[in-house]
Amino acid sequence: MIENRDIVMVGLASLDSRIGSNVINLAEVFSKNNRVLYVNYPLDRLTRFRERKDPIIKKRIKIIKGDLPDMEQINENMWSFYPRVMLESINQLPFNGLFDIINKMNNKRFSSEIKRAIGKLNFKDIIIFNDTDMFRSFYLKELIGAKTYVYYTRDNMIAVDYWKTQGIRIEASLMAKVDLVVANSTYLAYLAGRFNPHSYYVGQGCDVSLFDKKLIKSVPEDMKNINGPIIGYIGVLYTLRLDISVLVHIAKSHPDWSLVLIGPEDEGFKNSELHRIDNVHFLGRKKMEELPVYLNSFDVALNPQVVNEVTRGNYPRKIDEYLAMGKPTVATKTEAMSVFSNYVYLAENKEQYVTLIEKALLENSPELERKREELARSHTWEANVDEIYKRIEQVEKPN
Repeated sequence: MIENRDIVMVGLASLDSRIGSNVINLAEVFSKNNRVLYVNYPLDRLTRFRERKDPIIKKRIKIIKGDLPDMEQINENMWSFYPRVMLESINQLPFNGLFDIINKMNNKRFSSEIKRAIGKLNFKDIIIFNDTDMFRSFYLKELIGAKTYVYYTRDNMIAVDYWKTQGIRIEASLMAKVDLVVANSTYLAYLAGRFNPHSYYVGQGCDVSLFDKKLIKSVPEDMKNINGPIIGYIGVLYTLRLDISVLVHIAKSHPDWSLVLIGPEDEGFKNSELHRIDNVHFLGRKKMEELPVYLNSFDVALNPQVVNEVTRGNYPRKIDEYLAMGKPTVATKTEAMSVFSNYVYLAENKEQYVTLIEKALLENSPELERKREELARSHTWEANVDEIYKRIEQVEKPN
């Protein structure tokens, strides 16, 4: 347990974001026993221009001008800070030398603002917790005089085109120089281990309090006329992450099954063959609080990921949500899914998906449901933070 320390958190997610993020949940737990300065990402010139009509960007501009306060207290031990600085947009700059010069300038601007904030709060003996902010925070430890620098990897960002140009080189260098790398999947920990021997899998937190079948008393109106068995997926329906061919094969192999897909679709899904198959039901986007009721109606839950460098190391939080409801779950076998191997049916191809769904329907039982629920409910943010603390204490321990 780490207590009474000062933690500076930087990353790719801001507290006023429209979507949640692991690092926000971690910050809330860190702040129970430590002081936390949550630094929202600074504005860059290209984002200011492209997204100038976005209310969040308008708010940032007002903060930079001094029209709004740059810091607010979130709880007794946590502050949200908005740097009053504009950075240069260099992510796609192809010239390494020029990138490095401007990136160091950006780092100095960014760090100067953080120093101003930690000076106000009188932060000492600082731990930096960096959520994948590989460029702006490259020199952060030396520029603010922190004791320990932790880099957190939760997605293989450099597999995405936006980050590749400089990210492949810079992230490797940053991982090598920090004190510790922590990862939310075994695969990402393995990748980090090539650059830093202090790279560890620390698990993944998930708040599954909504997903409790004992609280559900009804069936959604748009599912009442769908015949079982119901094989379902909940989440974004994006071709970058999901294998349409698997879903088509499942639906065609068993016309007696109903395949229910819940979530927003990209163009690939909208134009797919799935819309022409009678036993496939697209129910659209649902509110978060509605999802447990839909999931409760499934006989088997799915996560048919495409295997690529983006998904290979991705820890899908939906698996914990599925299991918290006790649902038999069939998912694509990846390195990150190895932690679920005793609780989830893992398929390597579309034929195995059908075989394993058949198996899941046949052998489900109250005992198996109980074991799934217990596993999901053990994956708390508190347990996740305990693992992070353990690794920080390990690297800070005197030789």
